[in-house]
Amino acid sequence: MAKIAQVAAKYIIHAKINIDGVVDRPDVIGAIFGQTEGLLGADLELRELQKSGRIGRIEVNVDTKSGKTNGEIVIPSSLDKAETSIVAAAVEIIQRIGPCNAKIQVSNIEDIRISKREAVINRAKELLRDLMYNSMPDSQELSEEVSQSVRVMEIVEFGREKLSAGPGIAESDEVILVEGRADVLTLLKHGFKNAIALNGTSVPQTIIDLSKEKTMTVFVDGDRGGMLIVQELLSSAELDYVCRAPDGKEVEELAKKEIHKALRSRITAEQARLDISSGAFNTDVASVKKSYQQKEILNNRDQRDNRDRRSQPTTQTRPQPSYQKPQEVQKPSKPTPAESKKFSEMLEDLIGTRGAYILNDKLNILGKVPVTELQSTIKSLATGIYAIVFDGAIDKDLVSASERASVKFLVGMEAKAKINSSVALLTLNDL
Repeated sequence: MAKIAQVAAKYIIHAKINIDGVVDRPDVIGAIFGQTEGLLGADLELRELQKSGRIGRIEVNVDTKSGKTNGEIVIPSSLDKAETSIVAAAVEIIQRIGPCNAKIQVSNIEDIRISKREAVINRAKELLRDLMYNSMPDSQELSEEVSQSVRVMEIVEFGREKLSAGPGIAESDEVILVEGRADVLTLLKHGFKNAIALNGTSVPQTIIDLSKEKTMTVFVDGDRGGMLIVQELLSSAELDYVCRAPDGKEVEELAKKEIHKALRSRITAEQARLDISSGAFNTDVASVKKSYQQKEILNNRDQRDNRDRRSQPTTQTRPQPSYQKPQEVQKPSKPTPAESKKFSEMLEDLIGTRGAYILNDKLNILGKVPVTELQSTIKSLATGIYAIVFDGAIDKDLVSASERASVKFLVGMEAKAKINSSVALLTLNDL
């Protein structure tokens, strides 16, 4: 007797069976064949359909619990949709199996071809992905690969110490000094051919000689090691500019846009010496100062006639206004409701951090520094600070430093003593 397996069928009938009693699997199969016999005519007789292979082996899975039997019936079919639906409906007429009442309910008719089609589509996606990954790259990828290989090949050894360098060191008027060979390769990859590696913490004689002849910019990693290298170079070579990668990043990790941004933000060697001596270099105050100076220049040019009462005088038009005696300046300013709300939000944000926000006259944060370095930072910036919000107590020394820097508002957690000052002193209770 020819039979078909489920894998050769086009449809599978899934039905649930509930029997009020205990029966075995052969009883269910016998009831299906016996109670449907002669019901659908000779062409749809289940026994004949199974002999011809158009109906596959009927699977019955039953489980008896508490005197009742429940299970599932699975009937594979290679008939068409209409004939398969008729067979499925015929199975539902069975009301008794052996001596027990029974109920059969067809849950669904599964189209095997849909499942196979999904399997084919998923496998085709995998094959296409592998083909695209392992196939020949396009022209742009080839060009980039060749260009990068050529740039790596262009790296040369310069000087008697055989330092790794780009091919443009000799003819370039400016030189970018980096820490290692990997940094040179990164810059070379992005089109900078005038980079040279330090190759260690000691300063080679070749670097010292180059610093006397060319404009030299040192570009170091954004960690403490980079700061130590800058200190060593400032004491032994004639640097012109200092540039650092963003905090926590190395030069070799930077993208092209980050490299350009860092080089545009470089500071002079003299400024770097001042920042290191005041402790500001490690907290990135140098970039804060540069950013503020650029904004101050634009404000002086574009908004000279539109300054409000909070505008800060420039050091060029009014030299050293911050050193006036407290009794010679106006009374402390009162914050507007918007300023009070902003100060309160920033103060709550700083609770427990022992940090300080330095604000300009637009209440934008110019930088964040530790409270322990707040006085040295104020002295380093000298002017341009509108307000300071910090997690600490306001003392006399901090008030004096703020007066010399023309600070308008000093916002802290508390005030150690009542101090008469031109600076408006605000605490958490005042806000």
